[in-house]
Amino acid sequence: MVFRSRPKPNEDRNRSLLELLYHVSREVATALDLRTVLQRVLFETMRNVGGERASIVALDDNGKPMDATIVYGQQFHEHTTQQLRDTVERGLAGWVVSNRRAALVADTMKDDRWLRRPDDAVEKTGSKSAICVPLLAREQLVGVLTLVHSIPNAFNEEHLELMQAIADQAGVAVLNARLYTESQRQARVMTALAEGAAAINTSLRMEEVLQRILNQTVQALQVETATVALMDAAAGELVFRAATGQNAGNILGRRVPAGEGLVGLVVRDGRGLVIPVVSADKRFTDADRFGGIRTKAVAAAPIQTQAGVIGVLEAINPISGAFDPDALVVMNGLGSLAGTTIQNAQFYEQINAAHARYRELFEDSLDAIFITDWKGRILEANRPAVTMSAYSDEELRAMFIADLHDIQWTLTGENFKLIYEGDGCGYESSLKQKQGATTPVEVYVRRVKFEEADSIQWLLRDITERKELDALREDLTSMIYHDLRSPLANIVSSLEVLNTMVDVRDESAHAILGIASNSTARIQRLVDSLLDLNRLESGQPVVDQKLADPAALIQQSLKDVSMAAEGRRQKVSANLTERLPLLWVDAGMSHRVLVNLMENAIKFTPTEGAIEVGAQREGEWLHFWVRDNGPGIPAEDQERIFDKFTRLRGREKPSGLGVGLAFCRLAVQGHGGRIWVESQNGNGTAFHFTLPLATQQQIVTGK
Repeated sequence: MVFRSRPKPNEDRNRSLLELLYHVSREVATALDLRTVLQRVLFETMRNVGGERASIVALDDNGKPMDATIVYGQQFHEHTTQQLRDTVERGLAGWVVSNRRAALVADTMKDDRWLRRPDDAVEKTGSKSAICVPLLAREQLVGVLTLVHSIPNAFNEEHLELMQAIADQAGVAVLNARLYTESQRQARVMTALAEGAAAINTSLRMEEVLQRILNQTVQALQVETATVALMDAAAGELVFRAATGQNAGNILGRRVPAGEGLVGLVVRDGRGLVIPVVSADKRFTDADRFGGIRTKAVAAAPIQTQAGVIGVLEAINPISGAFDPDALVVMNGLGSLAGTTIQNAQFYEQINAAHARYRELFEDSLDAIFITDWKGRILEANRPAVTMSAYSDEELRAMFIADLHDIQWTLTGENFKLIYEGDGCGYESSLKQKQGATTPVEVYVRRVKFEEADSIQWLLRDITERKELDALREDLTSMIYHDLRSPLANIVSSLEVLNTMVDVRDESAHAILGIASNSTARIQRLVDSLLDLNRLESGQPVVDQKLADPAALIQQSLKDVSMAAEGRRQKVSANLTERLPLLWVDAGMSHRVLVNLMENAIKFTPTEGAIEVGAQREGEWLHFWVRDNGPGIPAEDQERIFDKFTRLRGREKPSGLGVGLAFCRLAVQGHGGRIWVESQNGNGTAFHFTLPLATQQQIVTGK
């Protein structure tokens, strides 16, 4: 130890000072590690100034202690965080930091700035002398250097000057070392996060993703155990989905109610935390304890996505006994990486599940399904497609969809343009089987995503049974048309003859004949309607159009339904407020339209209800209506009721074939008019239709 009690002459003194500064500068400039720089500064200070013990504390940009070195004689001594805090906040060093200027204390017992410790008592070390100088670099306070001698008045102004000179050299060295340390710290953090990102993002399978997150956490923080807890929003709980390390099996599946424990705190605040000693921290509760694991220290970080916190990443018990200062930065970084990767894995699982469901539906469908590219080449075919076509799966993959059926290009568009634009379509066709047979099919075409590829789906439904049923209906209708008309005509003629033969005074006989005549006329109207329905459906025009008086048509229709209305005690009235112009129609067909609508109203109108028939001119058309006060027709059924063989459910179920309204629509449309219904459930129904008026030329010429 060197101790200079007598000043040298100025020249020698200046030379010695320069040599000292050069030596100090060279010593501290050859190191970049902060701890090494601090140690060298202390040794140079004690060797050139004197003293028995010394300390140097490095400060960060906020004036908080970040590292320190303490020397007693030739031995380094450990320090605690609390000791560092006391050093820079209280005592002589605290005064120097606050005032940013040096201090010389001749006798520590007589200076209030000195922080007395137990070893400063008189019976121990007693009074001392001390020098404390700030370390400045570029006007920034980067540390504080303290030198202590066990003898009072051991230091003087020359010593203070030497200390300040050393401090001037050391300040820049400490700043450079601090910057180097910070850059190294950031490099370690960035390296850990980069390695974590590279490892975590190599898979999209959830189990692998979680395991990689845990592995990177253990590796980066060097801990005994790591866990991942994810939010179960439906249950309002955090579920530990993965764990690695000591007694990890006791952690898996553990559930913690949202808001409880450290994990709940991290989710609520959206911030990570480090608890160096859990036994002294009230934030660590029973909810955080795992069976078989004695938790000493823990770090936790939120697993975040753009939508918010979805879980918590925990690191338990660092192997070194204490977490690195960068632990929280690394944990937060891993939590952010984990959030993105877990979310991607969840999306991947959802997509896979959707694909699996589609594939399951694809294979289990009762209908044949083909998937093609945009050239029509078959890419996939389900089991019913193989069965229906009689081709093998391999054979189908070598074919085009056009090889199997005739495509309706007007509906799909050339090169499937209309399908590509999102307009699916349906049509009927025939599937060409391998052995040359054909099966009638209904085809539904639409654009789909299949196995991540933009494709076309062709669903072919076997309609053989429907076609056979249609053929059976056609045969039945044909039988009615042809096999009933002749005997029915004979019955009508016979009834007319009988009516003339019966004594006019025999009212009972005439009443019975009247009922028979009305019933026969009704059957004849039905047969004629079926025949007209068949003709109109086949596209034949209405040809037997002549002049007709609408008032007479209405009056005849009222007469024809009067018996049915009387039987239900209903009132049927005509609303004709003006003289109506002549029509140019098939009178028989128009008459049956009116009768069908009126009979329909009688069926569905309650007993003692009211029915109104009316007509008025609207331009070149005559507008008819039949209105009742029955239960009405639901909105969803108002178009369907005009379909052939359609009967409404949920209402009274009177007898009938369900062809009356279908005939009315075709008959009206065959005349160029239109027919529609207006109804509200429970508020009655009004059927409307229009028929053409006769032109002046037709009235004059009759043609």
